Amino acid sequence: MTHDINVYILVASAVTLAIKILPLTLIRGEIKNQTVRSFLYYVPYVTLAVMTFPAIIDATQSQLSGALALIVGILAAWSGASLFKVALLCCSVVFVTELLI
Repeated sequence: MTHDINVYILVASAVTLAIKILPLTLIRGEIKNQTVRSFLYYVPYVTLAVMTFPAIIDATQSQLSGALALIVGILAAWSGASLFKVALLCCSVVFVTELLI
């Protein structure tokens, strides 16, 4: 069993290092392709969204309250509300929804 864990750790380490080292060694000049630049620009945002979206839905007692808070938060942020107002609004939506359910 411990042998399998060591292999998993070794493979995960190799993949992580390859992802970080290969671009540095293969791409030496400035990236001029607009599509590649755009893709690389949005990678951190997509990664953050992929990590936080399931947590938003599952952090509450019911998935409905999490989904409603997510929708209200997106609409509030889209309309220009500050981060504090969005967080306060989302917490209020979860609170009220949990009371009603």
